[in-house]
Amino acid sequence: MMIVILITIVVFLVILFKLIKSTKLNRNKKFFKVKKFVTFNKNNLNNWMNLTKKERYNISKQESIMYMNKRKNLLAEIRKEYKEISKRNSE
Repeated sequence: MMIVILITIVVFLVILFKLIKSTKLNRNKKFFKVKKFVTFNKNNLNNWMNLTKKERYNISKQESIMYMNKRKNLLAEIRKEYKEISKRNSE
C-alpha cells in the first residue's frame, strides 16, 4: 500500500514539473514572437501599440543600439578615408 502511494506521488511530481517547464517555454516563445517586427512606422502603429511597455522598451533599446553601431562604423570609415586622402595630399 505504501509503495502505491509513493509511486502516485512521484508520478504527480513528474507531471507537475513537466507542466511548469511547458509554461516557461510558452512564455519564452511569446517573447521571441515580438522580434518579428523589425521596424515600426505609421503603417504598423497598431502592432506597436499592442505590445507591452516592456516589449516596446526593449525593441526601442535594440534599435538605438543598432543605430549607434551604424554611426560608429560610418564615422570610422570617414576617418579612414580622411587619413588616406591626407596622406595622398601630403605626398
